[in-house]
Amino acid sequence: MAPPSGSPAIPSCSPSIAPWRCFSVWSERSVTLQPLVVETIPPALQEASDRLILAARSPATLRAYRTDWAAFVAWCRVQSVTALPAQPETVVAWIASRLEQGRKAATLARGVAAVSCAHELAGFESFSRARLVQDALRGMRRTLGTAPTRKAPATVDLLRRMLDVQPDTLIGRRNRALLALGFAGALRRSELVTLEVGDLVPQEGGALLTLWQSKTDPDGTGQTIGILNGSIIRALDYLSTWCEAAGITSGRLFRSVDRHERTGASLSDRSVARIIKTAAEAVGLDPERFSGHSLRAGFITSSAEAGADALLIAETSRHQSLDVLRSYVRRASLLKTHAGHRFL
Repeated sequence: MAPPSGSPAIPSCSPSIAPWRCFSVWSERSVTLQPLVVETIPPALQEASDRLILAARSPATLRAYRTDWAAFVAWCRVQSVTALPAQPETVVAWIASRLEQGRKAATLARGVAAVSCAHELAGFESFSRARLVQDALRGMRRTLGTAPTRKAPATVDLLRRMLDVQPDTLIGRRNRALLALGFAGALRRSELVTLEVGDLVPQEGGALLTLWQSKTDPDGTGQTIGILNGSIIRALDYLSTWCEAAGITSGRLFRSVDRHERTGASLSDRSVARIIKTAAEAVGLDPERFSGHSLRAGFITSSAEAGADALLIAETSRHQSLDVLRSYVRRASLLKTHAGHRFL
């Protein structure tokens, strides 16, 4: 018998309640899980365990998983099928539906990962080994291909143009410092928005920057890189100008600025992407070709074009896989080191 259209059917089961709460995938108004035993864990301890489980995944991953899971639940509701626990056939049908909507391969694979994660946290089996689902993902990859859509790198010449067009306002000073530092440190947008004043220690000719948590350091052991001020990009000069103008002496380095030039809370990672896109558009380029990754990619590409060794580049970029880094180096040198230079 099909479940009512108002909410997905939930069988009587004994899921793991604490992890389920951490994922926060169901609205409390939509469904109440019915464990077979009464919870006896004190609320304070329950909240502490919830926070631990949340910390196992990055905030960005949790946001993406919640979005994907909400989409899956909504689709199941429309189709009058059960979302939890879902049948492999249901997940395959969802993949096919999203494929017809033009979703990319990476988005579809992430969606399946989100649905699997939700099932695991609720005490059900994931779809990581379900033959039907894995065959559907392989078919999806053969249909769409797996080549990622690469955004344009903000290489050094382009970055100089982006810096030059920034207005002489507080917002302009902040954007100039953010663009320059993001490039000089090959920083991810998630790293830029969490930087604190104390993370930078001035040294002769530059500064040491400690990143306390990043994609390649989820446990927060800390990674220290060198930031050269240089004579072209002058990231530290721009940063000093921004901090002095904004009166920032401690706390977050990059903050929001309102139209009255008052600073507020720290920026979001989406704000970094918007700043980069706006700067690209200001110099006459298509903003859709750029993203929050363009500064990082720009440093790596510019370093490769200048002939820097991959290991030296990795000291700044902190790549765990040199194969990934070499793909940047190879693209940057495809014509410079072409085999046909002597005879074509």
